[in-house]
Amino acid sequence: MANIASIWRYPVKGLTPEPLAMADLVAGAYFPNDRKYAVEVGPSGFDPASPAHVPKMRFTVLARFPELARLRTRLDDASGVFHIGDAHGFGVEVRLDTEDGRAALARFLQAYLGEEAMPPLKVLPAPDGHRFMDHPQGHVSFLNLATVRAVERAIGRTVDPLRFRANLHVEGLAAWDEDALEFGAPVLVGAARLTAFKPIERCVATHVDLETGTRDIDMLGELREHFGRVTLGTYLAIERGGAIREGDTVRLTP
Repeated sequence: MANIASIWRYPVKGLTPEPLAMADLVAGAYFPNDRKYAVEVGPSGFDPASPAHVPKMRFTVLARFPELARLRTRLDDASGVFHIGDAHGFGVEVRLDTEDGRAALARFLQAYLGEEAMPPLKVLPAPDGHRFMDHPQGHVSFLNLATVRAVERAIGRTVDPLRFRANLHVEGLAAWDEDALEFGAPVLVGAARLTAFKPIERCVATHVDLETGTRDIDMLGELREHFGRVTLGTYLAIERGGAIREGDTVRLTP
């Protein structure tokens, strides 16, 4: 029987994930507090009064700045304080729900990335009903860990599932079982009911070693060579909300 192995959120697009023991999903909404903020590199064209999808490369993301992987972040929900720092103790604590806090995070990232990140950097909060997703309808991302292991066997090296930046890591399925999901197919996760939207097309962010912040695997090339594809994982939408927890049963209904 398949179950949730781990749950992850990414409060700031392009920065490191946070593990969660549980999450409360809401019908028609995005994964809670996921990609709620993004850091634009120069004017991105994003209009908070009329929010629309903006391509990821206009933000500080791993596909553009692999060294971001060396940073570690944590958002304290109780206090609203966001912690970010590197292995050498260079870091800040800010409130992302304030202009001053977002400006402080922008200054930190500008100093960390240097001239490569053309100023000005600016931290954008997502207006209600919007998130800074790679796909405008990528509300929840689902990753089959057996599929990741199939990739490992094919390329002959370990692959950290976090390279794929998914919200739900699922254990107990056969490799590529998710390929049977057609648009709208139900995926039952604990008390919630989600529906399949589309496979996730991967980018060069998956090339990055999450410890060193360097590109060490041509993941797109490996996927093409061994599997004839560049997709891995599935986008889901929340049809019926509910609390989900590590260990909850997952059932695909193709």
